[in-house]
Amino acid sequence: MAKKSAANDGDKKEKRTRKVRDFPEVPFKQSLVLGNAIYKYAAGEKVRRLTLLEKMERSPTSGSTQRLFTNSGKYGITIGSYSADHVELTPDGKIVCEPATPPRKLLETKFRLAVSSIPYFLHVYNEYKGKRWPIQSVVADCMRDGGFDYDDFLDQCIDVLIVNLKDLGLLRTIAGAETLIPIEQGLEELASSPSTNTTGLQTQNTGAGDENAEQNWNTTCFYITAIGSEGSDARKHSDLFLNSLVQPAMDELGLDVVRADHIGSPGMITTNVLEHIKKSRLVIADLSMLNPNVFYEIALRHTCKLPIVQIIQKSDRLPFDVNQVNTIQIDTTDIYTLVPKIDTYRAEIAALARQALADPENIGNPISVFYPDFWKPDPVIAA
Repeated sequence: MAKKSAANDGDKKEKRTRKVRDFPEVPFKQSLVLGNAIYKYAAGEKVRRLTLLEKMERSPTSGSTQRLFTNSGKYGITIGSYSADHVELTPDGKIVCEPATPPRKLLETKFRLAVSSIPYFLHVYNEYKGKRWPIQSVVADCMRDGGFDYDDFLDQCIDVLIVNLKDLGLLRTIAGAETLIPIEQGLEELASSPSTNTTGLQTQNTGAGDENAEQNWNTTCFYITAIGSEGSDARKHSDLFLNSLVQPAMDELGLDVVRADHIGSPGMITTNVLEHIKKSRLVIADLSMLNPNVFYEIALRHTCKLPIVQIIQKSDRLPFDVNQVNTIQIDTTDIYTLVPKIDTYRAEIAALARQALADPENIGNPISVFYPDFWKPDPVIAA
């Protein structure tokens, strides 16, 4: 009994001395939820925790709320734990949550919070910046060299780092290989961009009088997707697919991706949207969430007999009309199923896009596949 008691005492002592994980468990973008709420409901100023959570419609005692506060604090976005009376934005938190922050300052601050403030992340970044991104096991060794000793959470930590780097636009596909771009290069690109919004995407000039309109259409890929309002699940989904899959895949083909909310006002299908459907060299259509507007727009593209590639999140069932067309299914069950396959999904999108550009009438167009005479005049009507 004495031995058993001593063993139990040892276990308790071990539990008491176990270190608290000093790294965020979720990507930086997800941790911005709390900071954005402070900016939205309290104009960026200090606010009572319970008042804020009431506005956010979140339980103050739930595990997800506790993790939200913990990870936001670990990134340096907010000050105040899940049990504090008040919570507030840090100076850097105010910068990243302020919509009017200049793009260069926004990227610089996001990098500081999402990468350089986390010692393990910074160690890996310094080791591989300007180089090809290595395989997971090599990154793991590098992170251990940087002092990381939570082996049970090593893969999770690496996945979070990868997502952060991709969201910042620093982990890119160059010549078919994942490459870690130095932050200095990202800042220089923003400085040299003629017109950049706060998401880091260049604004497309679609004016009718543009002398280079034809050249622009030849390098344009129109991304048809359910966009939704700011902060909605649809917007988060669309942003994730755009930044992590679609744009990197199109970089290999030399195409710039444009989404509807970057060219026209929300609401009805605008003239600009119709023009992009008709004139863009390629269309990527995301059927996720089975949005009616998406199906309307891809039908218009099909009637134009122009290149189109379909993608969809795996959890959504393809409707009958398009389920026999090659569609890339992307498993978004959680970060652990998505991140390891990002390179594969991107490669699939790029490969199918190349096929679509080579044979636009038969790749991703059910009209030409199942009704090839669709465009021929009906003899009865013609008579």
